[in-house]
Amino acid sequence: MDDAARYRRNRLCPYNNKVPNCTKDSVTDPLGVCTIFHGENLAIICPVRLRQDWIIAEHAAAFFFPKGTRWTTLVEVRLKDKDGKSAGNIDVVLVAYDEKGTIIDFGSLEIQTVYISGTLRKTFFKPLMENRMEYLSTDWGSSRKKNPGPDYLSSSRKRLAPQLIFKGGILKAWNRKQAVAVHRAFYETLPELPEVPEESADIAWLIYDLKFDEIQQRYNLVLARTVYTGFKPALDKITISEPGRVDDFIANLQSKLDAKLEGANVAHLADVSPDLPADEPDVIDKLENL
Repeated sequence: MDDAARYRRNRLCPYNNKVPNCTKDSVTDPLGVCTIFHGENLAIICPVRLRQDWIIAEHAAAFFFPKGTRWTTLVEVRLKDKDGKSAGNIDVVLVAYDEKGTIIDFGSLEIQTVYISGTLRKTFFKPLMENRMEYLSTDWGSSRKKNPGPDYLSSSRKRLAPQLIFKGGILKAWNRKQAVAVHRAFYETLPELPEVPEESADIAWLIYDLKFDEIQQRYNLVLARTVYTGFKPALDKITISEPGRVDDFIANLQSKLDAKLEGANVAHLADVSPDLPADEPDVIDKLENL
C-alpha cells in the first residue's frame, strides 16, 4: 500500500503519537512495529496503536461525564502523592470544562499493551528492512531463531498491577473514575473480574479488537465490549494469586529436602571412604547407618 510505504519511509506514526514520528523502542531508531501475529491471533505491543481515531477517548468520556459535556484530552500528566513524590504519569486525562474554560471534572484513561519476548528488532525487523526479499524467502522451519511473542503474565503483574496500585489508588481516594483501554487478547489473560453496574463502577475496562477491512486492506480498532468493575475487587483479582493445594507444596518441599539430605550423605561417604580398606565392608555398613 502506498500510504504504508510512506509511513515506513518517513518513520511516521499513523495512530496519533504525541509527535508525528514513531517512537516505539527508540526515538532515533524506532522499531516501527505496533502489532505482531501470535499464531493466528494478533497482539498489540504498542499503546499508541490503541489511539486510532481516538475512539478510546470517546468511550472513556461516555463513562466519565454526562452526555453533552464539553471535554478534551491532556496526555502524559504527572501524578504526585501527598509528599510530592511522583506516582507516575497518567497516559491520558480527560477534562470536562464549562463555557468559561474552567475544569469541572476529570477522569483517568490508562492504555495497556503487552510486553514481547524475543529479539524482535535484531532478529526480525532489521533484516526485513535491510533486504525484504531475502527475509521473506527465509526457511523459518529450519531456523533456530526464537519467534517473538507476547508475555501477558509479565505485562499484567509488572506493568498493569503497579499502575493500578500507585496511580489508581490516588484517583480512587479522589473519587474519580478510571478507564483502562486494552486489547482483547490481553484482557482475556486476566482473571475473571467481578462486574458491577455501570452507575456504581470505579473502572471501565474498554476492550478493543482489530478488525480487517477488506476495502481499506487494513486493520481498524473496534470496541469489543466494556466491563465495569469496582477498584479494590479488580485489583485483588489481578494481584492476589489463588492458592493451589498446600499438600502439593509440602510434597515438593519434601522431595527437595530428600535430595539435599541424600546429597549430603553421598558427600560424607566420599570424604571418608577412600581411606577404607577394600576388605572391610562392615565398616561401610557402619558408616551408612550413621
